Amino acid sequence: MTETTTAPGDQRWIDLEGADNIRDLGGLPVSDGGRTRFHRLLRSGTLQDLTTGDVTHLTEVLGIRTVVDLRLDDAAEREGSALRGIPAVRYLSLPLSGAGNIRSDIVADAAEMDIVAHYVALLEGSATNIVTAVRVFSGELSWPAIFHCAAGKDRTGVLAAVVLDAVGVSGEAIIADYALTGQRMRQISARLLRRETYQQMRALSRAVKGAATADEGSMAAFLGELRGRYGGGAGYLAAHGMTTGELAALRAALVEP
Repeated sequence: MTETTTAPGDQRWIDLEGADNIRDLGGLPVSDGGRTRFHRLLRSGTLQDLTTGDVTHLTEVLGIRTVVDLRLDDAAEREGSALRGIPAVRYLSLPLSGAGNIRSDIVADAAEMDIVAHYVALLEGSATNIVTAVRVFSGELSWPAIFHCAAGKDRTGVLAAVVLDAVGVSGEAIIADYALTGQRMRQISARLLRRETYQQMRALSRAVKGAATADEGSMAAFLGELRGRYGGGAGYLAAHGMTTGELAALRAALVEP
């Protein structure tokens, strides 16, 4: 087991035996200067297969205090989480879904849906839980926090984009971070396909065969929608109840000069 979170880019990966898609969101450039802080916010895929050593590493070495689970309630209950029930870790279920979406907790099937429309549906259908998650991320007692869905691509990608855009991370850096998941989709998908919950997802089967599933164009188009509709992540959060003071606290929490 190795950890490489000392620099931006793909060196931000945290490699564990039971998880394939964990990385620190630190080290990303902010448009008006500075970078995001390390050891504040991590994104991930499912945490249900973590080994005892993985749990020790996350909780005792990295000091994870908060888990935000974006999976739908039925999947979260059925599949579980290795970090749920640990006294030192606050576990929050904040599922993201779009009205009318079917199985939006799993990997969106780009061949069968408009991926950008899917992301916008998550944005529009889950504002309350997105704002709640972001408020959690702003609080000092929550750090370091980790948020995840199943693959760590779609719902995790939407929340990451909103948060990073809200604190001023450049669009290029947000897109590049999203695309990193594509480097590991074979491993991610192979792990999920061992579970009955995910075995009917054709997108996962294609990913195991090497199909690209986290392309930069999808996130670029989603950021265009986020900015066109709301003026960006901060505008979206403000439109759904976050105050100027709360947004400033989020930036202070996540950005270093």
